[in-house]
Amino acid sequence: MRFMLDENVPMSAKNYLMGTAHDVEFIRDLIPEGSVDPLVAFVAEDKQAVLVSHDGDFQKIAPRIPDGQKTRFKGLSRIWLRCNEFQSAQRLEKAMTLIEAEFLLAQASKDARMQIWISNSYIRTER
Repeated sequence: MRFMLDENVPMSAKNYLMGTAHDVEFIRDLIPEGSVDPLVAFVAEDKQAVLVSHDGDFQKIAPRIPDGQKTRFKGLSRIWLRCNEFQSAQRLEKAMTLIEAEFLLAQASKDARMQIWISNSYIRTER
């Protein structure tokens, strides 16, 4: 699995993910900081990476059930970190088994997108 970290994801989360068997990149290593969210989504989708972000705007840009023009990012998998930024690495670690299982399930289905929300108190998937 490949993870693309949005610019608001802390280094501690990157460090945790780099300790797993997965590829990890910051979006800012590929495009300028402050780039618009649709460009971030395009790059993550193009790289076939799971976009990890604290930014809820991606819910509007790439919803699970698209509405009209919002069908643009049909292959974008996302993890929305709804937890405090300082808890990102810890919450990712607690969710990693679920993330890996959901990714495998998504890849085996017609709609290969994975969407996971991780908050301070819950982890939610959408299929």
